[in-house]
Amino acid sequence: MSAVNRSQYPVDGIPEIALAGRSNVGKSSLINGLLNRKSFARTSQTPGKTRTINFYLINKEFFFVDLPGYGYAKVAKTEKGKWGEIMEMYLSGRNELCAILLLVDVRHEPTEDDKMMYDWIKFFGYNCIVVATKADKISKGQYDKHRSIIRKKLDMQDDEKIIFTSSSKRSGILDLWDEIVFQYESHGFEITTEESSKDTSQEKIEFLEDNTESSQE
Repeated sequence: MSAVNRSQYPVDGIPEIALAGRSNVGKSSLINGLLNRKSFARTSQTPGKTRTINFYLINKEFFFVDLPGYGYAKVAKTEKGKWGEIMEMYLSGRNELCAILLLVDVRHEPTEDDKMMYDWIKFFGYNCIVVATKADKISKGQYDKHRSIIRKKLDMQDDEKIIFTSSSKRSGILDLWDEIVFQYESHGFEITTEESSKDTSQEKIEFLEDNTESSQE
């Protein structure tokens, strides 16, 4: 479902994991990568024009919440103001929200808009997991360098995580799932679709393989 105001948000108390980031940073691609689907999450043909919050119900257990992209240079100040209103409305007292994934393009230093979004997340009291997207565009030997740049630009706390991902190469996906499950369960919710006696990472692999087979059929 899509929403532009609070009256349109889901009201059934299902927990939420939100994704925030600049236009074209790869939010929809990451959602599709996490679910091993090619076109589950919607993508906009015009950067900076999406002004809705999109809620994707996963296994009837939680929502991935795709927040409007920000930072597109050609968007007028009035449009930026509308974006701010939508974001502030959602972040204000959203009890269902467990954590926010802040996506940054690993190839570039975080922008002032990224810093503002990070500060907003902290101001409203939510856990922030920084996800460095498009990691396949740099070598693994450069990870530490880029991790240091991101931490410095955002002024991150030492205990906050940065997870490197590539939707096209599917790298970092299982690590990110582990963090999502941790955030979900740390808020008192339980994953009921996985048997606790099994290794969760192996189950995720099996889940992804099953989805791949189903999509091929």
